[in-house]
Amino acid sequence: MKQERIYPRAIITKKGIRWVENGHPWIYEQEVIRMENVDDPEAIENGSLVDAVGENGKYLGTGFISRKSKIRVRLLSHNANDRFDEAFWTRRIRYALDYRKVVMGDDFACSRLIFGEADGFPGLTVDRFENLLVTEVLSIGTEKIKDMLYRILVSELEKDGVTVDGLYERNEAAIRELEGMEKYKGWYALRGKELPASAVTEIVENGVRYEVDVENGQKTGFFLDQKYNRAAVARIAKGRKVLDCFTHTGSFALNAAMGGAEHVTAVDISATAIEMARKNAERNGLTERMDFVVADVFDLLPTLIEKGGHPYDFIILDPPAFTKSRKTVKNAEKGYKEINLRALRLLPRGGYFATASCSHFMPSEEFVKMLKSAALDAGVELKQIEARQQAPDHPILWNVPETDYLKFYLFQVV
Repeated sequence: MKQERIYPRAIITKKGIRWVENGHPWIYEQEVIRMENVDDPEAIENGSLVDAVGENGKYLGTGFISRKSKIRVRLLSHNANDRFDEAFWTRRIRYALDYRKVVMGDDFACSRLIFGEADGFPGLTVDRFENLLVTEVLSIGTEKIKDMLYRILVSELEKDGVTVDGLYERNEAAIRELEGMEKYKGWYALRGKELPASAVTEIVENGVRYEVDVENGQKTGFFLDQKYNRAAVARIAKGRKVLDCFTHTGSFALNAAMGGAEHVTAVDISATAIEMARKNAERNGLTERMDFVVADVFDLLPTLIEKGGHPYDFIILDPPAFTKSRKTVKNAEKGYKEINLRALRLLPRGGYFATASCSHFMPSEEFVKMLKSAALDAGVELKQIEARQQAPDHPILWNVPETDYLKFYLFQVV
């Protein structure tokens, strides 16, 4: 190390060292042998900075310690000369914004500006919906510096000509309690700005207009990660009868209708979501070619099969994550296979099929294995049109598998 270290040291096991040297920014509780360079390890402040060091004294990196989480240290840097001051965080925010401006182009106005560890911000999500920002903080270390981060972010956006009218915090995830933080949501008071009168704004994505409620919508109000997958659906929807399952607020259904589908049926178990989808259809003048059904997809698909025939020649499956832990992957696989098998049985030969999984606990190879099994049981073959992932504003770090979560496939059924 090139300078005297002022931080407490977390001495890491050999397994932990291999994990870090392979590029992963998390060090788990069981990989920390002991704390050094501190009089009382129990007095280390939750969320403060610590150095990760091997038993041989080798410096591995510096990061936030979380005294209550199984993820004990979230590394920020492997450079012993880094100073984690305002200049450091300004550079990192600038990198994140410049990346989005390049890869998103005109779609920068509605995009994920910060994607947690993929951008070097442990546990931080920031989505931009035109003039509003929505944030989620899942790391105690990031929580302690969020005031500085928000101030820098707004300032850097203003340098790009972007005016931020408000910032809404969606800190409702249970994982916050594991980090020693409370759950809440609400407007954050930006310096020099009045709180917005409404948490509802309008965005345009792929030419489709949506009303986005950043206070009550799922996650941050709208799922931005499927942006270009929805465009891929629109390209092959022309003239087709489309069934969009798990439609949420209608994004895939609306893209299909905008793409020229003959008719689109949008289905969701949530009456509130269906009402929002209907309003979005009205907003885009698409109601004449759409209908909306409140139903459980697991019940609807077998009912349609029993009726016989092939009422749809394009089916879209975009379910919520069926698994949020490794313990439930097997049950999730059964759920994925059930809906995919039934959708394939409902489609005619030559029909089209879009299917997705948004859980990183469902590995790509397992999802593909499930699809092959479903196709075999349905007595059909799948002709792949495209294999896609999340939009590039949700960047994938190859050394951090948790950032690679969205699987999306387009097929023709033959």
